Order: sequence, then structure tokens, then C-alpha cells
Amino acid sequence: ADRNSASAVEQLRKEGNELFKCGDYEGALTAYTQALGLGATPQDQAILHRNRAACHLKLEDYNKAETEASKAIEKDGGDVKALYRRSQALEKLGRLDQAVLDLQRCVSLEPKNKVFQEALRNIGGQIQEKVRYMSSTDAKVEQMFQILLDPQEKGTEKKQKASQNLVVLAREDAGAEKIFRSNGVQLLQRLLDTGEADLMLAALRTLVGICSEHQSRTVATLSVLGTRRVVSILGVESQAVSLAACHLLQVIFDALKEGVKKGFRGKEGAIIVDPARELKILISNLLELLTEVGVSGQGRDNALTLLIKAVPRKSLKDPNNSLTLWVIDQGLKKILEVGGSVQEPPGELAVTANSRMSASVLLSKLFDDLKCDAERENFHRLCENYIKSWFEGQGLAGKLRAIQTVSCLLQGPCEAGNRALELSGVMESVIALCASEQEEEQLVAVEALIHAAGKAKRASFITANGVSLLKDLYKRSEKDSIRIRALVGLCKLGSAGGTDFSMKQFAEGSTLKLAKQCRKWLCNDQMDAGTRRWAVEGLAYLTFDADVKEEFVEDEAALKALFQLSTSEERSVLFAVASALVNCTNSYDCEEPDPKMVELAKYAKQHVPEQHPKDKPAFVRARVKKLLAAGVVSAMTCMVKTESPVLTGSCRELLSRRRRRVWARSTDGSSPQALLPLALEGTDVGQTKAAQALAKLTITSNPEMTFPGERIYEVVRPLVSLLHLSCSGLQNFEALMALTNLAGISERLRQKILKEKAVPMIEGYMFEEHEMIRRAATECMCNLAMSKEVQDLFEATGNDRLKLLVLYSGEDDELLRRAAAGGLAMLTSMRPSLCSRIPQVTTHWLEILQALLLSPNQELQHRGVVVALNMVEASKEIAGTLMESEVLEILSVLAKGKESPVTRAAAACLGKAVEYGLIKPHQDGE
Repeated sequence: ADRNSASAVEQLRKEGNELFKCGDYEGALTAYTQALGLGATPQDQAILHRNRAACHLKLEDYNKAETEASKAIEKDGGDVKALYRRSQALEKLGRLDQAVLDLQRCVSLEPKNKVFQEALRNIGGQIQEKVRYMSSTDAKVEQMFQILLDPQEKGTEKKQKASQNLVVLAREDAGAEKIFRSNGVQLLQRLLDTGEADLMLAALRTLVGICSEHQSRTVATLSVLGTRRVVSILGVESQAVSLAACHLLQVIFDALKEGVKKGFRGKEGAIIVDPARELKILISNLLELLTEVGVSGQGRDNALTLLIKAVPRKSLKDPNNSLTLWVIDQGLKKILEVGGSVQEPPGELAVTANSRMSASVLLSKLFDDLKCDAERENFHRLCENYIKSWFEGQGLAGKLRAIQTVSCLLQGPCEAGNRALELSGVMESVIALCASEQEEEQLVAVEALIHAAGKAKRASFITANGVSLLKDLYKRSEKDSIRIRALVGLCKLGSAGGTDFSMKQFAEGSTLKLAKQCRKWLCNDQMDAGTRRWAVEGLAYLTFDADVKEEFVEDEAALKALFQLSTSEERSVLFAVASALVNCTNSYDCEEPDPKMVELAKYAKQHVPEQHPKDKPAFVRARVKKLLAAGVVSAMTCMVKTESPVLTGSCRELLSRRRRRVWARSTDGSSPQALLPLALEGTDVGQTKAAQALAKLTITSNPEMTFPGERIYEVVRPLVSLLHLSCSGLQNFEALMALTNLAGISERLRQKILKEKAVPMIEGYMFEEHEMIRRAATECMCNLAMSKEVQDLFEATGNDRLKLLVLYSGEDDELLRRAAAGGLAMLTSMRPSLCSRIPQVTTHWLEILQALLLSPNQELQHRGVVVALNMVEASKEIAGTLMESEVLEILSVLAKGKESPVTRAAAACLGKAVEYGLIKPHQDGE
């Protein structure tokens, strides 16, 4: 049994080694883990742990790499490979003092090992640089705080410059650490206590640098400032300060949830913190802020935004939704209180036009994060109890509050909203209050009726019972605010058939009349934005009708008003604008039905949806042109840049669909600015569509001009996402082409591509059957090969990367040959050691090289000559092999040609061979 166990361990270890060589580090990790579970000997355990450390290093999980290497060292203190791997992990984690100790031990065990000696020299240089940097910034930090806290310097340019320098210094880890260790948090607290907006902004932005991705500094900062104090800054009247506090709290959330990701951790491991406890304290304070009197409406909105981002699970694969359950238990009533508040007339709680929508988004995300019926039932019970507490025994004001809360739920978790509508007396009160003489009461009731009409279950009831009421309100009310809302209710009911031409709810021409009135109100700039928003809501429903679409895109004034409204403070209009634009351009998914299934449905007398004649491609293309002429791209760019909970994943997806539809016709330089946020956030479908549009832009234009400044680095992640196997071949190809362009620009971009773990996927596509994908992957890899890390991959033993490039240099596909030969020329130049391995990888290497030298294509010929020159310069032995073959004769002919890079390289080859004494020059000196 012991022999079998040892054999199984050995077999799994070998499997892991093979997977590691192929670049499948996750697979190798699994194999080594399985081997550890089979009762390996202490010696085997040490090997397996150090191998796991190597996998974690490749996967850039340096904390785990350090842990695994330490386990190997515990088993065998003289394991030099484990010591070296732990030093690599410690270096990446910024713990240079500990990394040095491991490297010194490595050198003492293997004094002649040049790799260890070089690593020790490098890390020594890093430590000296850090000491120099720290000492030079000491005096600077002290001087900055002296200027900022000097009352005599109030409002001076000197003070402004000091605050800017402090913020810039804090953006670098070393600078943030220096500020932190120089009693910086206490000094920043004094800046916050001044109450001056400029100083508070400088303090908050500096604190962002201190807390960013650093758990121990974050906990220490909260301890000094007090969680309550930090959260309370959200509620100040200054919007800029409130937003800066919101950004700081987001960074604090990320640090607490994810821990440290990069260096300068100090004694991170020695600080005992409970992130879950700190998170709950922070969230508890945010929930308290929601219902605190005196807090600004902007502050309340920022608190809701933070809760939306921080509480629900990022992925439903994560089984732990305890934070959501805790928030529902502790704060659901507080969220509902904001959702039930009104902006006009001002109530006890200050809210903005976006507060109720933000509360709806948060409630929806919390409800979606629940895992079982029992959890959902508890959510319903809490909502119903809250609504009943206002509806019963609180008079008319209580009923209005309850109905407003129901509206909030209908816009968010509609299942909970529908349950609330079924509570005794609620729907009856809504109908009754629609006829109220008081405008405020009518507004609340009509809005509730509109939101209820949006749900299919309720729409049929309202179509039967509420249409006459809404029509009456629309015709008879003297107040536009009531009439416009009644109109939206009618629009919702009129669009119940969606795009199905055969399912019309109202008489012919009715939807056109409703749309005309919506456009009229939309263009009325005398109305406030909040009321005009309802006109857009109506159009979002009515534009399912192709006749309405055609009239809408012809109305330049209405389009202009729509785009202006989308950039106003009224952020809740975004989804309606996006929906209307998606409908006008038919950017929604529409599967073509199987003709046989259609015939079968007709035979069975089932309803078959019909397309409107004006929804055919020619009409859609014409509408897109008109929208482009009206300036739709610029408007959408402004929309996607919005920092608002209203810009949900669904809203981003709608904009992404719309963006792809107009991309091919757009020449507006702002287009990429809108695509980036769409590609980085939102639903999977929306991200993929936006990423593909980004790929097209990167291929067809100069990326440095299209994505100026730091934006170009944000493009990489969406492009890498298109390399996944779940994407189509076209998406893979476009991503590879785009990444090739980026990889050729700068080392920093290449490092970004490497960091996104794109190399294994690109290598996989180099084996793809489709020749265009294979070629694009090869071109991309050759550009990436300018990076040291990729060169290391080619130089590592036991892989076929070099062999593949040599073989591809002899393929029939000329473009593939050019890419592979270019990569080979560069790699042999950067890493001369590869030259001696070329003859070993394939017996056909010489004929492949000769074919390149004899190619009629000058680019291929030049690449071949450069490879030959690199091989000759690398070793006399290889040079001898080349000079004994037909390569000598070919080079002699090439060297006599017309002056060009090819002739110069060929002459250099022959010159080196003469220097080696392998050949002799002619008597005339040639």
C-alpha cells in the first residue's frame, strides 16, 4: 500500500510538472494538491509545497506563494529552491528586508550560483533606493503640513501647491507610507477639523492614497479618525467634499474586503484585525446617516451609492450573502424611509431627484442577493410591516408615505412592490387619490399607478379599470405635472405588445397622438427637468412602435431636448433615454424564428409575433444616420461618464448595444471615452459588446490618439476578456489584433497585458486551426516578446515555444512567416542563448533559414539575415555549421547586392566568420 501511495504521489507530481511546463498553472496546482493528500513523505511534501509556491508565483498570488515556500522550508531548511521562491514572493510583497535574508541563505548554500548573486545585488539596490527616497521625503512631508496648518497662509498659492504636492505624494506607496509614519493621519484630522473645503478636499484625497489597498493602514486610519467622523463628512453641504468622502469610503471598503495587494505592508501580518467587524461598523454608520436629520440630499445619495457597491455579493458563485442579510435586518426600514420621502415639498429628510431611484436600485440589489424563499419571505414581511405602519392609523399623510414607498418598491424589487399593492386598501387608495384636489397627493397616486401598470400582472387589471381614469386625468386636469404622468400611464398600457405589430392595445393612430404630446412636453424648456423626465418615460414605451420611431427621429427639436435632458442633474432619466435610443435603432436582441416552427404555430392557431414593415434594416439604417447627425454620440459619452447608481448594469448594457449600432458610422472622437466605462462595468453582454467596439477602434486607428493619456491602459482588460473561449472566433481575432497594436507601443502597455494574464491564452490561439487567428496570435506574441518576462518564457527549458516560431517561419502563409521570423529575429538578438537551441528544436531549421534568405519578399529576407547574424555572433560552433552549408554562398550573393539593411547584415555575418577564421576574405579585401 505504501509503495502504491508513493507511486501515485510520484505520478501526480510528474503530471503537475508537465502541466506547469505547458503554462497550465491552475492544473499543476491541482495535481500537486492531490499528491499532498496521498500521504507523501516529508521530503516529497517539501518538493510539492515548493512546486505549489512556483505555481502561485506564476499566478501572481504572492501571499500564497510565501506560505507554500515556508511550508517547504519547515520540512527541509536547506531547500534552496524554496528559499529562492519565498524571496521572490517577499520581494513582490514589498518585504525586502525579509527577502534579503532568504537570498543570503541561498548564496551561502550555493556560493557560485549567479542567479542568486544577481538577485541579491538587485534587491540590495532596491533597499538603498527606498532608504534614499524615504529620507528625502521626510523633510518634505513636515514642510507641507507646516504650510497647510499655518493660519497666516490662508488662501495663498503656497498653501494650494502644498496641498497638491501632498496628494501627489500619497498616490505612491512609498509616499503614503512616509506620510502615515510621520503622524500624518492626526495632522490630516486637523485639516478636516478646519471646515475649509479646500483643506478638507486635500486631506480626503491624501487619505485615499494612505488607505488604498492597504488593510492595516486603513484600520489604523479609522481608529484615529473614528468611523462615525469619516462617514459624517458625506453629509456636508459641499458637493465636492461629499464626493471626495464617498471616494475615500469606497477605498476603505475595498481595503477591508480584499486586503493588501501591493507592497509596503510593514508588519501587516502582526496586526490582528477583523475586517468583517470593521465593515459592519462602517455599514451601520452609513445606514444611520440615511435617516439623520441635517444630512444633505447629496450626502444621502452618496451613502446609498456606497451601500449599492459594498453590500451585495460581486458574484452569485460566492455562497456567503451574510452581509446582505445583516443589512436587511438592521437597515431595511431606513432605506424604505428614504424611498418614501418626497423632494417637494421639502420633508424632514433632505433628498434629491435621484434619491428615490437610488433607494430602489439598492433594494433591488439586496433582494436579488437573497438565496432562498425563506430569506425572500422575510424581506416581504419587513416591507409589508413598514408600509402597514404608515398606512394604518397615520392619517392621509401616512397613506401618502405608504403609497410612495410602494412606488419605490415597484421601481426596484417589483415582486415586493406587487405584494405591497395587494395589501388591503392600498390599490383603492391609489385610485381614490388620483381624483384628489391637492396636486401633491395626485402626483404620488398617479406615479404609483404608472409603476403598477409596468408589471404585466397588474397591467391587465389597470387596462380594464384604470384607463378611463388616466384618460380623464389627462383630459381634465389643469396641471401639466398631473397630465404628463397620466399620459405616461397610458403610454405604458399602449406599449404592452412590445415590438409585436399584431398586438396593438389602442386604436390605430392613438400611440402616434400620445407620442406627439410627449415630444411637445419634452421640448417645453419652461417645465422643470423632473416633469419633462416623464415625457421621456412615455417615449421609452411608445418607441416600440415603428411609426413612432420614424416621427421621433425626424423631430430635431425633440432629439436636441432629449440629449440636453440626458446631461442634466436629473439622472433618473438615463434609463428612459437609453431605452428610447435602443428602440429607435432596434439594438435589442431579436432572434429569427425557425420558419418550420412558425408554420407549426399557425397550424396550432398559436399567436405568431409580426415585425412592423418600418423595422426592416433599410429603415433602421436611415434612423441611425439621423441620430448621428443630431449628435447622439456626444450625448451618450456624457451619459456613460455619469457617476450615479441610476446608471445600473442594465442601463450600461442598453448604451453598449446602442454604441455598437452607431460605431461603424461614427467619426466623433468622444466615442472611445463612452466605450471604456461600458466595457469595464455592467452586464456580461454589455461588456462584451463594448469590448468588441473598443477592439475595432484599436485596430483601425492610432490607439495613442484614440485613447489619450492613462485611458489607453484601461483598454487592455476589456480586450483580454474577448480572448476567453466563450467568445466567438471573430471576437478572439479582433482582440488579438488590437492587443498586437497595443503591445507594439510601450513596455508599460506590455506589462499591463502580462498582468491581465493574457499570455497563456494568446499562446493557446497560436495553435488555432483558423489561419487568421493563428497568425494574429503569433503577431501578438512577437510584439510581447520585447518584454523580459516573455523572453524568459522562451528561454525556459522544457517548452516548445521556440520550436513553434521556427516551424512557423517555414509555413506557406507569408504573413504568418513574417510574424514568426520577426519574433525569431528579435528573440535571438535579445537572448543569444536561444541561438544555440535553434538547431536542437527541429532538424529542418537550416532549410527554413535558407528559405527565408532566398525569399523574394525583402522583409522576410531581412528577418532571415538578422537571425543568421545573431546565430553567427552567438557562437563559433553555430557559425561553423552555417558556413559549411549553402548559407555561405547565399550570404555572399546578398552581401554584393545594392546597399540595404539586407546587404549590411549579410556582410556583417561574413565579417564575423572571417574573424572566427572559418572563411578567408578574397584578395581584393571582399
